Amino acid sequence: MAKSDDGIRILQGLLVFGNVVIGMCGIALTAECIFFVSNPHDLYPLLEATENDDIYAAAWIGIFVGFALFALSILGIVAVIKSNRTLLLVYIILMLITYAFEMASCITAATQRDFLTPNLFLKQMLERYNKSEADNNNDKWMTEGVTKTWDKLMLQNQCCGVRGASDWQEYTSAFRRTHSDADYPWPRNCCVMNAQGSPINLDGCKLGVPGYYNSNGCYDAISGPMNTHAWGVAWFGFAILCWTFFILLGTMFYWSRVEY
Repeated sequence: MAKSDDGIRILQGLLVFGNVVIGMCGIALTAECIFFVSNPHDLYPLLEATENDDIYAAAWIGIFVGFALFALSILGIVAVIKSNRTLLLVYIILMLITYAFEMASCITAATQRDFLTPNLFLKQMLERYNKSEADNNNDKWMTEGVTKTWDKLMLQNQCCGVRGASDWQEYTSAFRRTHSDADYPWPRNCCVMNAQGSPINLDGCKLGVPGYYNSNGCYDAISGPMNTHAWGVAWFGFAILCWTFFILLGTMFYWSRVEY
């Protein structure tokens, strides 16, 4: 039993409340990360082709951590109420391990923001979009994913290329090697479409007549959702870590006051 004094009872109540908050945060973190890895904006093939999808790895860690926080919050509540030194020690050790995993997830998600540069997606687009010959099955699969994603991205967001339609003319690309500049200065999905999904004026689009093709780039449509989710995973995780830090300190102090 814990030493019977008002201060310890108050601490006991605060620890129970703190673990309730941790449990709710764990559920919220899991839900947020599941939403992220479900690829709601269909942008994962673009990141996978860059061979650096650490943002998604951070989200998967977040899913594990969220479940762990929820389970450990229940263990913590039981351990505090029962004033059991063994349960409290198990709780502290497991929470420290979970804390380390969540810290890794937050740091990974936060630092990946600088990785998402226009040049990264430009290089990948030029090398893989409509690439006719794949080196192997994995390369073919990535090329198909990148092509399909870019087609959908340009059509839905009414944009063209990374910085603009000029990307297709200023740089050498796999698309240019298989399409003549006269017939295809840029992909058809760069054209302004009608309600039926056809270019409103194909010749005007080919000639680059304003109003018949989309001259703006797609970078904001790519980086915006990714940065939003990355910062959500990172900063919500950091907030959970700050709260958990004080609950852990309180639990350690409470453990030291529990009698054998």
